[in-house]
Amino acid sequence: MESTRQNKIARLIQKDLSNIFQAQTRQTRGILVSVSVVRVSPDLSVAKAYLSIFPSAKAEEIITNINAQAAQIRFELGNLERHQLRIIPELKFFIDDSLDYIENIDNLLKKKPE
Repeated sequence: MESTRQNKIARLIQKDLSNIFQAQTRQTRGILVSVSVVRVSPDLSVAKAYLSIFPSAKAEEIITNINAQAAQIRFELGNLERHQLRIIPELKFFIDDSLDYIENIDNLLKKKPE
């Protein structure tokens, strides 16, 4: 069970990460990165961000690049949140494939039985 403080910090990080990724993806055409969920550890030292990436064919490559730039993204996040948080959590990024999973389930349900 997450505390109220964890939820508030997770929402703040999600909003600011969305702004950071929106600014970065403006430069690249045809790629969309959105932050689905952010979960913060109880000690507020680690934030796990789940990213929804379109097109999903390039998701692995993009998530690898984002994880390689995690320190730079954390620095940018620190500049945005320096008045709200004393310590900026370490960032870990994961692919949120829930939309692909839902689409797969819908396709399976629409299939006619043989």
